[in-house]
Amino acid sequence: MNIHEYQAKKLLAGFGVPVPEGAVALSPGDVAGAVGATGGPLWVVKAQIHAGGRGKAGGVKLCKTAEDAKREATAMFGKTLVTPQTGPGGRVVKRVYVEKGSDIARELYCALLVDRGSGRVAVIASTEGGVEIEKVAHDTPEKIVTVPIDPATGYQPFHGRKIAFALGLAPETAKQAQGFFGALYKAFVALDASQVEINPLIVTKQGQLVALDAKLNFDDNALYRHKDVVELRDEGEEDPKELEASRHELNYIKLDGSIGCMVNGAGLAMATMDIIKLNGGAPANFLDVGGGAQKDRVIAAFRIILSDPNVKGILVNIFGGIMRCDIIAEGIIAAAKEIGIEVPLVVRLAGTNVEKANELLAASGLSLIAANDLGDAARKVVAAVKGGR
Repeated sequence: MNIHEYQAKKLLAGFGVPVPEGAVALSPGDVAGAVGATGGPLWVVKAQIHAGGRGKAGGVKLCKTAEDAKREATAMFGKTLVTPQTGPGGRVVKRVYVEKGSDIARELYCALLVDRGSGRVAVIASTEGGVEIEKVAHDTPEKIVTVPIDPATGYQPFHGRKIAFALGLAPETAKQAQGFFGALYKAFVALDASQVEINPLIVTKQGQLVALDAKLNFDDNALYRHKDVVELRDEGEEDPKELEASRHELNYIKLDGSIGCMVNGAGLAMATMDIIKLNGGAPANFLDVGGGAQKDRVIAAFRIILSDPNVKGILVNIFGGIMRCDIIAEGIIAAAKEIGIEVPLVVRLAGTNVEKANELLAASGLSLIAANDLGDAARKVVAAVKGGR
């Protein structure tokens, strides 16, 4: 789950992370109050969308008077921002954050995330702040330092000193860095975050470390422990299909291809998408129905897949362990009756109760294409979509 910048800053400030003074406007009518609550002499008006690259898209404005800030903030409502992370359709601005301008001496980068290699939370830091970290990693990887933190000991002052040295901070600022990164780590752990990103992390001309921007992502599996965080969710920023999927406990991500995928297990789903590409097709989605899916969840999965107009065929690939193949078969039959399946449907089932599943499908009278294995299924669905059925 993602939240807006202003929400992330409020959460981080609660753990002692320094952030600029600011106020949010949820409608044009709130703009005057937000500007008035934010001290000058500079105001920064920021569009609040769940995507990076706002500045280049016109979503960040520096204003030298309160009147300019009011005008820019009001004009930003309803504006569509197109950034590399929004896709060509962009995102409509429905919230605006008005922030006090900062006296910037340096721009740095830092993030906390789970390092799969070490199995630990790691701090990623770079002297190259304010730019895309992916570009830095590609062009100048030596400018990125990674500091893993042992969960047995947690964050220690020497971690902060190591990061401060790598960033070339002056002595007084380096002392602050120990507490700054400690506060970020405490927030990461306490909030069950999956990522905390500060870009840019600035050093002011007074030598203070300040989180000028903030991005927080959370582990969805731990949200039941954080009702206050769940309340921050902005469903208007989420893809409607992905939002509907989450309500049915489906793991769904929309892609740009034409072959809908229904699979159980993330690893098998990734392999399914890969083999579709290998055979000349393109997956329209990632969809993992999970290990304990029931018939209603399977029907919901079909409804979500078929709501994408780009889908020209569907591949169902189930390896039954905990997931029973007959449950999938019942879901396929029910979906065909309730919502109709007008595109080619290729089904590959293996594992628990597969014989019963095959009997159900054979007796259903559905027009589907049976596949023996994953390679066979991929070839058949690609051929069907391309008109070779």
